Amino acid sequence: MIKNRKAFITGIKSLKLSNNEKMFLKKHRPWGVILFLRNIQSIKQAKKLTDSIRKIFKDKNYPILIDQEGGRVNRLSNIISFDNLTSEYFGNLFEKDKMKLNIIYKLFIDKTSYLLKLIGVNINTVPVLDLRARGASNIIGDRSFSKNKNTVSKMGDLCIKLFHDNFIGTIIKHIPGHGLAKVDSHNFTPIIKKSQKHLNDNDFFTFKNKKSFFAMTAHIVYEKLDNINTATHSKKIINYIRNKIGFKNILISDDLSMKSLKEDLKTNTVKTFYSGCNIALHCNGNFNEMKIVAENSPLVSTFIIKKTSQFYKILS
Repeated sequence: MIKNRKAFITGIKSLKLSNNEKMFLKKHRPWGVILFLRNIQSIKQAKKLTDSIRKIFKDKNYPILIDQEGGRVNRLSNIISFDNLTSEYFGNLFEKDKMKLNIIYKLFIDKTSYLLKLIGVNINTVPVLDLRARGASNIIGDRSFSKNKNTVSKMGDLCIKLFHDNFIGTIIKHIPGHGLAKVDSHNFTPIIKKSQKHLNDNDFFTFKNKKSFFAMTAHIVYEKLDNINTATHSKKIINYIRNKIGFKNILISDDLSMKSLKEDLKTNTVKTFYSGCNIALHCNGNFNEMKIVAENSPLVSTFIIKKTSQFYKILS
């Protein structure tokens, strides 16, 4: 039952569940689990792992996520290489030859989805809708479709549609826009000083009118909207995402173990929910940290239950 779960997503440490992790999942009942390269050695092993997770929840649709963009963000690299198939490659193709793009991009997403279903994953944390910007940190770089906002927006629509056609959910990221960040939010807190008008017309534009069930927040300070808190921890920015950008579905934080967030993990977890994020994400599989996030996450709200049920309807 979705309603008995807690509003967080957890990572796990290795190729199979430890006894501690099994007990943790049974006790704390996270909304979902996210997999990384450390969890995937082969198709057979990964499917065994996801089956063991779903067995605990007795839910064939239980949300299991992965960060499988292609290019340098490839959690399936022990199975297949997608090194050259970056978002930038597809964005360039969209601008040069839409017919060719439609054929190749559909093949790419169909095959990615096929692999994800083989290993038991039903949500991919794509598309990256961050606008590429000159002089920005390379943490986004070729993970962005383009510096052209219309290209990014239209590629995002196509990505979401094609994954939904393949019965895979998507998470648009990093809302409301990571492209201008001059430092990597895994290590530092990016501060963006551009005006609200500039951001609304450009970086925020790419996130509007998206049919994704999920979005991931940016651990970034947008000085003109809230000069203290990152988007993840800002009531003002979460309200802006809801009311001006118009995203009405489930908001998931970026990873709470990232160093952009300056408080201790308990405070970072509590602030994530206080700001209006729906679900907290914790990725690194550190058991002591997992417990802190679990103990400070509420039960899923009626909103999460409703939206998760809607997501389940697209799954085969």
